[in-house]
This record gives sequence, C-alpha cells and structure tokens, in this order.
Amino acid sequence: MLTIADTSAAPSVRSYVHWVADPVAASVPQVRSRVRATLDGWRVPAEVVDALLLAVSELVGNVVRHAGGGAGRMRVAVSAGGGWMRLEVADRGAGLPRLPSPRAEVDPESESGRGLLMVQLLTAELGGELSVVAHEFGKSVQVRVPVS
Repeated sequence: MLTIADTSAAPSVRSYVHWVADPVAASVPQVRSRVRATLDGWRVPAEVVDALLLAVSELVGNVVRHAGGGAGRMRVAVSAGGGWMRLEVADRGAGLPRLPSPRAEVDPESESGRGLLMVQLLTAELGGELSVVAHEFGKSVQVRVPVS
C-alpha cells in the first residue's frame, strides 16, 4: 500500500513530496517510479536523477531486506530547495546501518553489502553526502546532492 502526500512545485522554490509504504518488495519499483516522475516533473538534471534513483532503490531495498515487517511502514521523501536535492528513507527499525569506508575492501564473492558503498561513492562524486540519522521513531538514511 502506497500513500502519497504531494506538496510539489517547481524546484526553484522549496518543494517536498513524500510517500508512505509497507516495506515489501513490491514497494521498491512503485516508490522508484514515483520518485522518477517527481524528479522529471521538477526537471532535475539527468545525472542527479540517475544517482537518486539508484539511491532510492538501494535504500528502500535495504528497509525491505533488513527491517521488513518489523519496521512498520516506511517513509520516502524527496525535497528540493536552496540548490540541493534531498532523498530520505525512514523506517521504525532500531538497527542503524553502518556507513562503509570509501576505501573498504569489498569481497568480490559476496552477493550483498555493496549498496550503501555504491550510494556513498556516487553521492560523493556529485559533491553530496550520505548520512544516517537516529530519531525517537527509528532511523532515516539521507542523501543530499547539489543541483544547479
């Protein structure tokens, strides 16, 4: 189930859209599609769109995989303002993901564990940042990238 609250406008002014969804596999493409439509509507540059779409797929996938039903519902938000785009994926799970060191050794045989590293490297390449924030209701993983 995907619930939508849309307070969008052109990205030259402060814009904000968020969705609330159950942390199930079917939510990943639904949320990704909505984020794409929003970014396209805001005329965000293609390289930023690509980075945020990868990020939303990885972050929502992580909630589904690691927090699942124990996380309650998840919230995905996209905002634009002040020359920045921000993507936030929040859930009620108690466990905080560890941000990898950009120089971390990656096991080439591993089938998982690279998502946050990819998001972190791509975000840094664009001049942005990836952060994890703990709050009283759980946690959120945030991606901020500059947009001109």
